[in-house]
Amino acid sequence: MKNILVTGGCGFIGSNFIRLALESLAGSRIINLDKLTYAGNPANLAEVAGNERYRFVRGDICDGRLLDALFAEEKIDAVVHFAAESHVDRSIEGPAAFIETNIMGTFALLEAARKHWLTPDHQPPITASRSPITDPRFLHVSTDEVYGSLGETGLFAESTAYDPRSPYSASKASSDHLVSAYHHTYGLPALITNCSNNYGPYQFPEKLIPLIINNALHGRELPVYGDGRNVRDWLYVVDHCTAILKVLEEGRIGETYNVGGNSEKQNIEVVQTICDILDEKAAPLANGQARRSLIKFVKDRAGHDRRYAIDATKIKQELGWQPAETFQDGIRRTIDWYLENGEWMFGDGEQ
Repeated sequence: MKNILVTGGCGFIGSNFIRLALESLAGSRIINLDKLTYAGNPANLAEVAGNERYRFVRGDICDGRLLDALFAEEKIDAVVHFAAESHVDRSIEGPAAFIETNIMGTFALLEAARKHWLTPDHQPPITASRSPITDPRFLHVSTDEVYGSLGETGLFAESTAYDPRSPYSASKASSDHLVSAYHHTYGLPALITNCSNNYGPYQFPEKLIPLIINNALHGRELPVYGDGRNVRDWLYVVDHCTAILKVLEEGRIGETYNVGGNSEKQNIEVVQTICDILDEKAAPLANGQARRSLIKFVKDRAGHDRRYAIDATKIKQELGWQPAETFQDGIRRTIDWYLENGEWMFGDGEQ
């Protein structure tokens, strides 16, 4: 890989991936295409802005002309596709943006890759391979939410049937199917990853963990949907990015890899853990009470999936990847980062 197009690289996972890729892929060039919507923040990559192996391009993945120009100018030979509308609550309130970005944007990227990679002189084999990277690769980063909801037992495997329950997960399921179809129909050298809930530095404050950190620090109410017993498998973002690199470099073309953190937690457990760590690390509340006193159960989200849990056996067995961070260590590391980067997180403290 010489020239890697990363979409949505100013977002949470994308920015963490770009920093890791610049460190790990010597000689590679990263072209970051980001529309800079509300969740895209150039400050996430301030420390690499001057790197000669990094280029930022502000633009929309739905813009076919822009994609065509970038593929031609930069001679793109790998795509890591993060760009997406990703917040379930926002998808319930306004699904149109999710259909446009997640489905039509992915379609535009696939078309650009097909045009520039699948020439008469270069037709990658449709059969899966695990050879050193000599051909282009299109890695689509997706979510475990496409699988729907689990009961008290069981795990999502790569063979689990899709059963999306929100406009967000439905749009990601559609984009997954498009990527798979382009592989099977045209021979596009594509891979898909489906990950569990990420957490860590640079996560947009509307997500559960940074939202709770923010509110708990400022003595504000900590809203928890329903009874708080919904379960998610939590994956530290740097672990996720190392998995993406593994799949990009060594994954078998045409395959899907589930990426999980081996850290199932109820939402209420996550909130209580954050409260306890902040009571230990931060100044006490003005009223002297423990931060758990701020927890308030609110009306459940429409279509709220009860439990997600990933079976990451395949990526461990085939590629030797497994998460390095436990939730106990990862959440402390995350809280420390937010405490040390208050200007990024809180601005004037009134966010």
